[in-house]
Amino acid sequence: MVKHYSGVSLAFIFMMSLLAVINADGRDLTTDFLSGSMSNVEEIVFAARSLNNRDGHWYANIGYYANDRGRMAFGKEGRLCKLNVRTGKIKVLVDDPAGSVRDPCVNYDGRQILFSYRKGGAENYLLYLVNSDGSGLKQLTKGDFDDIEPSWLPDGGIVFVTTRAKRWVNCWLTQVANIWRCDSDGGNMRALSANLEQDNTPWVTPDGRILYMRWEYVDRSQVDYHHLWTMYPDGTAQSVYFGNMHPGGVFIDAKPIPGSDDMVLINSPGHGGIEHEGFLATVNAKNGPDDLNSLRNISSRNGCRDPWAFSRDAFMVAIANTLVLMDGTGKSAVLYTLPAEFGGAWLHEPRPILPRARERVIPSRVDLSQPNGKFLLDNLYHGRNMAKVKSGEVKRIMIVESLPKPINFTGGMDPLSFVGTFTLERALGTVPVEPDGSAYFEGPALRSLFFIALDEDNRAIKRMQSFTTVQPNETVGCIGCHEQRVMTRTVAGATLPLAAKRAASHIEPLVGLPELPDFPRDIQPVLDRNCVACHNDAKRSGGVSLTGDHGPMFSHSYFSLKAWRQISDGGNHARSNYAPRMLGSGGSPLADKLSGGHHDVKASKQDKALVNLWLDLGAPYPGTYASLGCGSIGGYIENQQVLNNDRDWAETKAAQPVFKDRCDSCHGSTLQALPKTLSDGIGLDFWRPDLNDPRLKHSRHIVFNLSNPSNSVMLLAPLAKSAGGYGLCRSLGTGPDADSAVFTSRDDPGYQLLLAMCEGGKRHLEEFKRFDMLGFKPRFEYIREMKRFKLLPESFDLEKDPVDVYEMDKKYWDSFIYKP
Repeated sequence: MVKHYSGVSLAFIFMMSLLAVINADGRDLTTDFLSGSMSNVEEIVFAARSLNNRDGHWYANIGYYANDRGRMAFGKEGRLCKLNVRTGKIKVLVDDPAGSVRDPCVNYDGRQILFSYRKGGAENYLLYLVNSDGSGLKQLTKGDFDDIEPSWLPDGGIVFVTTRAKRWVNCWLTQVANIWRCDSDGGNMRALSANLEQDNTPWVTPDGRILYMRWEYVDRSQVDYHHLWTMYPDGTAQSVYFGNMHPGGVFIDAKPIPGSDDMVLINSPGHGGIEHEGFLATVNAKNGPDDLNSLRNISSRNGCRDPWAFSRDAFMVAIANTLVLMDGTGKSAVLYTLPAEFGGAWLHEPRPILPRARERVIPSRVDLSQPNGKFLLDNLYHGRNMAKVKSGEVKRIMIVESLPKPINFTGGMDPLSFVGTFTLERALGTVPVEPDGSAYFEGPALRSLFFIALDEDNRAIKRMQSFTTVQPNETVGCIGCHEQRVMTRTVAGATLPLAAKRAASHIEPLVGLPELPDFPRDIQPVLDRNCVACHNDAKRSGGVSLTGDHGPMFSHSYFSLKAWRQISDGGNHARSNYAPRMLGSGGSPLADKLSGGHHDVKASKQDKALVNLWLDLGAPYPGTYASLGCGSIGGYIENQQVLNNDRDWAETKAAQPVFKDRCDSCHGSTLQALPKTLSDGIGLDFWRPDLNDPRLKHSRHIVFNLSNPSNSVMLLAPLAKSAGGYGLCRSLGTGPDADSAVFTSRDDPGYQLLLAMCEGGKRHLEEFKRFDMLGFKPRFEYIREMKRFKLLPESFDLEKDPVDVYEMDKKYWDSFIYKP
């Protein structure tokens, strides 16, 4: 029912008198706007809703949380409203205090409003249509997923953002929403994006492209790359518009500025503010996507949302519960404030109710009957940071797929890696590179792909840190390897590339290698064959043990390779376009050691190929997402360490006096700190620690052995050599035991208390089990989502029914294979 709010115009007039900005000629900003850039505007539609105040992430405003099905990310107090800008009166077109309304978009004729609506008592946002006078409310989409941020397309369709992508944020507990399209009645839905992370706020530019924000981190920082991209309305020609080479800021809610080539947007600092809060800004990409001087903040205030441009000098934004006008210098005036009856709701997504011209219609280039598209690489030697790569050095390209997560529980990368990848990746195979540096090959449609250039030894020369997607029957071309985006093909050469003179190559699967290596299953045996003879708990050459024994979260070998910097994987740093041979197999000392020259190590060709592949695929610890949120002592959930009550375990409490009496005299300082519980991080930053920090080499992940507790470094370092220890820790003082081992015998009561503590950790780990332990079961939420995705029957019972989590993951990933 349409509601009219009387008396609001008085509040409107009062706010105008208090907050209108007076220009130099004596006129206020509101009068200027309404008689100038907004002279044809009578009504503005906006949404009102409360916030998810428990979560500050800009994208956490839909769906439920992974670890709590009853905890919802959305707010309530939902209303769709229409404001008369001349009188200040509003009509409430949709009124649902128990529900939520968002993202109104006015049709080209100005007569209908497309919006997203979650009815009170329901869990999901769906697309609705209503006439501008509030009549004719109609539901367009249905299902158990969220459809948000719709925008009309000039070809008559709708582009929108949806959780139908069936994936979860790589570093949080909420769902990913990707870009899809449908017909004007909600039919013929199909994906346009294959992003593992969020794509948000699509809007059509005057030339007919879709401008949107894309968040990505292909083994680079998870919190620094969420910038502007474009695609055609059929999903083809996905290309960076602005910012993807530079870390920092969320560039979101971008729209064209009439009468110019500029775009208005919200520049939300850092990893973004709640509900897209940030600075009102403009950008012009005429100098290419990397020129940061093209970005200009207009507002001095960080708190603007949902911008609209009437001209280059007239903007409208939402700030908290107000609708604000702002000129090009940042001067502002409040046009409207929500009435008290709206409770704590904020005002969102204001848009004028006006007829507007359709943008250019770009004919579709996809053929939905085809499963693949094609990629044409002109000359990979043309590009930034390629000067040191000799012509002919690259022999083939490995095609890698970044794999979505079916569930997630933490804000970090654990236990997939230590300060490394957040994502599992699988190798689809390789394609040849011609002598002139060109390549032409087929690729599967609607998948998140990236490429790695390999030399004759199949070691990485150059690695993408972004992803690309091809639509069915689309051909995507690039000039070189990380070329300048302002480069034209004539710079690379006028002759036709050799690869373009033949048919497209098919991807050749890897022979004798897994698509996705799992460290305990695939890499540890290589270390056992080639490294453990010297790097074991008894010999510990170089101070390193490479046995596969369990620590609190990782195996000793996995963590040691990281702590001793044998793996080069980018380390979760905000850095793009590394020099050649710096990442993966091309830049990891482990690959060098196995290739010869490290004492008498003579790894087989198969062993070297397996390790090189693992390094190039991000060097993960587990090979399954079923490992997430479980199998660790002192793991992380929602950015908080879960202590598993290990500090309260009887064995742990009993051992604490030993640390005080026997260890603190040497290990009391910060840099020499010793972990005193299985979850004690000794102050190390889990997200981006300094890999030169000496504490890494006596981290809890190394000093506690939960497979063979008596082999724990915590026990062997202070134990005398005569008793089978390392004799590294010495007693201090002036008595008869001065300068002797801390424990001269395994019968020492202190030694026995520490041993009991380690044995207690082993018992607890054996109870809840890690992914590589016999009898492991994933969390029930993993099974819950597999049921929701229709990949497991509702009757599946985790307590009774067996599940192969590696096959389950593969079934999930393969469900995204486009099948005409």
